[in-house]
Amino acid sequence: MANLLVLGAQWGDEGKGKIVDLLTPAFDIVARYQGGHNAGHTVYVNGRKIVLHLLPSGILRGGTLCLIGNGVVVSPEAFLKEIDDLRSLGISVDSSRIAVSRKAHIIMPYHPLGETAIEDLRGEDKIGTTGRGIGPAYEDKAGRWGIRAGDLLEPAVLSEKIGAYAEVKNRVFVAYGLPPIDPKKIEAELAPRVSRLAPYIRDVSSLLEDGMTQGRSVLFEGAQGTMLDIDHGTYPFVTSSNPTAGGVCTGLGISPKHIHGVLGIAKAYSTRVGSGPFPTEIDDARGKVIAARGDEFGATTGRPRRCGWFDAVAVRYACRINGIDGIALTKPDVLEGLGEILVCTGYKYRGDLLKTFPAESWILDRVVPVYESCPGWSDSLKSAKTPDDFSRPFRDYLRRIEDLIETPVGVVSTGVERKDTLFLREKLEGLMDVDKVLAASSD
Repeated sequence: MANLLVLGAQWGDEGKGKIVDLLTPAFDIVARYQGGHNAGHTVYVNGRKIVLHLLPSGILRGGTLCLIGNGVVVSPEAFLKEIDDLRSLGISVDSSRIAVSRKAHIIMPYHPLGETAIEDLRGEDKIGTTGRGIGPAYEDKAGRWGIRAGDLLEPAVLSEKIGAYAEVKNRVFVAYGLPPIDPKKIEAELAPRVSRLAPYIRDVSSLLEDGMTQGRSVLFEGAQGTMLDIDHGTYPFVTSSNPTAGGVCTGLGISPKHIHGVLGIAKAYSTRVGSGPFPTEIDDARGKVIAARGDEFGATTGRPRRCGWFDAVAVRYACRINGIDGIALTKPDVLEGLGEILVCTGYKYRGDLLKTFPAESWILDRVVPVYESCPGWSDSLKSAKTPDDFSRPFRDYLRRIEDLIETPVGVVSTGVERKDTLFLREKLEGLMDVDKVLAASSD
């Protein structure tokens, strides 16, 4: 079985959690490569809503090995809470099923404080972060001040690093009016969490290599989305990591040769949380209707998501830079009965049609979207048993999207449950074992 990468092709919140959970039975290992507990992957199992933040969505399928790579920043508190929450649901979460990379950087108790202070100083130019310390943890990683999971295993090393950090950083904290870091207090706060976290800390890169050498297949799981990538997204209104395909290799310590296919996840419309340019945002009542029907509130923060029409320019860009082989389209059921459906086919800037997605967010903020109108559909997509059951307007909508993004749509999600999914087999050849997925979903 080939290894598959699943990533977001928009601004995050595309429904990656459901798709990863759905596909997991066709793979042996699920590995997450970036982000922190600012991500929220929502999965519905038999009517029960489960929200994951750090653990790969494959954890809900028994027997799957779930790995957290070095590209992820890990909050011990958030990790252990998630472990406890899942254990209370009867889900196996011991260290034989879960591993955290020794090289993964740790979100320390002082990181959220620094992030909040910086966001307040931005005033009207706030990025819209979750305030959970993800950005500052990545900043310390880049600045070579970071504390990694492996450091937690040696108390003397951990103590020395926290002390050195406090000696320098307290000057910054005091300047921002924040309480200074007390190294002893930090160590005491971490101690009970470290003892519980320690069994999970392992060499994830080696685990992956050994598994693949033995013929085990891997599902690589991204968090957030392409448009939030720190290099290729709408900078500076982005996350602090690389959700794009390039993040897999650096975030897990594997060769690019191990990625055999890429499945992009995109909603049938667009959403965005927080600040930043959003060309297709809907400012009238239809936007509110879509938000209400789609339950468009952040899984992690509860913040309302801004809603917009499908942006083919942005998704085509995501397909290009990630090498996406196929798209899983989610939430088209939300658009049922709306009548006219708009699709953004291009951007105009200063009167000219742009040939490529703009690199600068200030240009994206000033573009005028070019729309094409598509007839809506009123029938229930959830009632379709095969793709042939889709109504003519919806099939035309799918074909038009495929033409615009120059990538086939191979999966259509028609609802929140696992069973609410249809596969267009001919467009998924070589990407996944559809029969294995369907067999598991019918259990």
